Amino acid sequence: MQCFFCQRNIAEIDFKETEIIKNFVSLSGKIKSKKKTGLCSSHQRKIAKAIKRARQLGLLA
Repeated sequence: MQCFFCQRNIAEIDFKETEIIKNFVSLSGKIKSKKKTGLCSSHQRKIAKAIKRARQLGLLA
């Protein structure tokens, strides 16, 4: 089974796309684990970096 981003051939994850990023954050605001999201290692690292940047700029609460 491929991850969400591999299925759609998405190489880069943009931190400004908060609608996609919100799916990988729990209700308490923590980044969901790789097991729960089903992402591959490279995309899990990229989504974590995007979430952290979005938080820093105030796009995510």
